Amino acid sequence: MQVTETLNEGLKRGYAITVTAAELEAKVNEKLAEAQPEVEMKGFRKGKVPMALLKKQFGQRVMGEAMQESIDGAMSEHFESSGDRPALQPEVKMTNEDWKEGDDVEVSMSYEALPEIPEVDYGKIKLEKLVVKAEDAAVDEALGNLAETAQDFKARKKGSKAKDGDQVVMDFIGKVDGEAFEGGSAEDYPLVLGSNSFIPGFEEQLVGVKAGEEKAVTVTFPEDYQAENLKGKEAVFDCTIKEVKQPVAAEIDDELAKKFGAEDLAALKGQISERLEAEYAGAARAVMKRGLLDELDGLVDFDLPPSLVEAEAKQIAHQLWHEENPDVEGHDHPEIEATDEHNKLATRRVRLGLLLAEIGQKAEVEVTDAEMTQAIMAQARQYPGQERQFFEFVQQNQQMQQQMRAPIFEDKVVDHVFEQATVSEKEVSKDDLQKAVEALEDE
Repeated sequence: MQVTETLNEGLKRGYAITVTAAELEAKVNEKLAEAQPEVEMKGFRKGKVPMALLKKQFGQRVMGEAMQESIDGAMSEHFESSGDRPALQPEVKMTNEDWKEGDDVEVSMSYEALPEIPEVDYGKIKLEKLVVKAEDAAVDEALGNLAETAQDFKARKKGSKAKDGDQVVMDFIGKVDGEAFEGGSAEDYPLVLGSNSFIPGFEEQLVGVKAGEEKAVTVTFPEDYQAENLKGKEAVFDCTIKEVKQPVAAEIDDELAKKFGAEDLAALKGQISERLEAEYAGAARAVMKRGLLDELDGLVDFDLPPSLVEAEAKQIAHQLWHEENPDVEGHDHPEIEATDEHNKLATRRVRLGLLLAEIGQKAEVEVTDAEMTQAIMAQARQYPGQERQFFEFVQQNQQMQQQMRAPIFEDKVVDHVFEQATVSEKEVSKDDLQKAVEALEDE
């Protein structure tokens, strides 16, 4: 077997690989000899089929396998001896297309090698960590929001008309063709107008009713209604309005705290304070991470595989185009050309991606099974009722697993560099942190 270099320009590599006919024949004979003891053929005992007959019967198929294994072996040996790591799958093609049995096999292999990545001097990395304390005003605001979500209802003045958002307490009986149907009646039922919890058109007809009033509500059940006997049917609900109540925010007291699982109001305030500071810390980390990436981008420089940069630029251009054209859901649109701005951003992303991967590899950073499971379960919650199916889908999809593993790996590498860098803390206001986060989004 012979491997000859044909291209060495920047990170581009090219090689001509020749597998001689003799090597190929030896490989075929070796594979047939390995299989011979297990082969059964009419007229021969198991394992006693002559080699010449085996070659005639299976030689062509085994020849294809031998070719592939020889070429794969030559490539593996080359990468091991050269130390090259291809940026993308190498392009391999047979150059003597008129090959026939007895000829040497000639193959060309080309790829872009990953560059040598320089060591990072962590001592040169200086970062600022923004620290925000949960102020009383922020805690009070959060408490007010909780009180709104835990709203109560109190009776309106006698004779008041029900408005959208009010709660109407009523008895009702539903009838189809004058006959009451199962599940169509209730007493003292509290219905919040505008909640869309009843059949479409029902709640709108109760806007304006008063306590003590009787109201006939006529609606048509949807064609896809779950009860087969009611699909598409018109129904009349005889409603007796008992109370009309307006929404009011819950009192901010110990009772409110207990509704949210806290022992008392002081404990709830403590929990809110911790949650706010955790949110602030998450935002501050994003700001510090951007600072780190900017520092790293300025510290190192190395050649990049053009194919990686080109692919990343195209992906950026495509993603931004869809953000600007949200009405286009599919990919049936004209080809999107990457601009200089896209190429500049792609260059930064590829450089930092390769650098972080190298740092992570040298630091032996790994994503554990437990971390992957936690990430999958967190994402599965976005599909209520289908969590199991989503989990199984990810388990069977290597590409999806890689997409989920990559950001976890990156964050662990970033944390590793944070530990090595010089980090100073700076206490700032919530507004200052917000401005810093908005600045990230504008870049």
